[in-house]
Amino acid sequence: MHGVAITDLIEKMSLRNLTPEIDAEKIVLSHPDVNRPALQLTGFFDHFDNERVQIIGYVEQEYINQMGKEIKLEMYDKLLACQIPCLVYSRSQVPDEDVLALCNHYGVPCLVSDKTTSDLMAEIIRWLKVKLAPCISIHGVLVDVYGEGVLIMGESGIGKSEAALELIKRGHRLVTDDVVEIRKVSDATLIGSAPEITKHFIELRGIGIVDVKTLFGVESVKDTQAIDMVIKLEDWDRDKEYDRLGIEDQYTEFLGNRVVCHSIPVRPGRNLAIIVESAAVNYRQKKMGYNAAQELYNRVQANLSRKQDD
Repeated sequence: MHGVAITDLIEKMSLRNLTPEIDAEKIVLSHPDVNRPALQLTGFFDHFDNERVQIIGYVEQEYINQMGKEIKLEMYDKLLACQIPCLVYSRSQVPDEDVLALCNHYGVPCLVSDKTTSDLMAEIIRWLKVKLAPCISIHGVLVDVYGEGVLIMGESGIGKSEAALELIKRGHRLVTDDVVEIRKVSDATLIGSAPEITKHFIELRGIGIVDVKTLFGVESVKDTQAIDMVIKLEDWDRDKEYDRLGIEDQYTEFLGNRVVCHSIPVRPGRNLAIIVESAAVNYRQKKMGYNAAQELYNRVQANLSRKQDD
């Protein structure tokens, strides 16, 4: 698993660093969860998650304030000796100079946040889960169509970028072209984004590189998007049976998560942008409880029943 430097955490969460002498760039977080070391401050270190961000909240600080100075420093010494990645104080609380001296001694960054403990914990966990999520890179185009993340896949030259450009002209938003970085942020959610080097660019064969953000404005691009469905473009095969009703959804899998998948045969004259739009709207309808294919099936069955009764 890749890691996140403490300096990135400081910048993202707007934390004040009380130990600038420590090189926080070299300290890396590898676990997305956080810990409030209340039990550890009482001396109980069994099953201690020392690789997590350690947060001192209002309750912990009040408990510490009731300790004698020697006991307090002894508890902090044990905590900091466990090689924790950093110590974060919420609610703008500031530790004593003795504690800062221990932090510098053990090389543990001491940070302060203005946020409440609950908000700080929630933000750090949410951000770290995204940053530390399992990640793969695939060949494709990711577009936000009516709020649905549509991942367009297919062989090189089949028309993915051209379809994306047409969708952008119709008011939808590009997330990434050519390379899609997919992160699994939960068992139900995949987030797609662009590599920093190719963000907002589209490659059109015969024309070259197009800067979508410059040509169509900031409303035409988006940094990240949940992947809701996949459309696979493939050359028309006369002998292949294509799904013409769509009663049962087909799926593909990324990082263990299933995503609805449609295989679209490509022939000259087919407007891929309208097909992608229709697929996105149909998917939204299904999420809202309406299935057009099932409705047609029910009508046919009802019609057959009436004929039998007659």
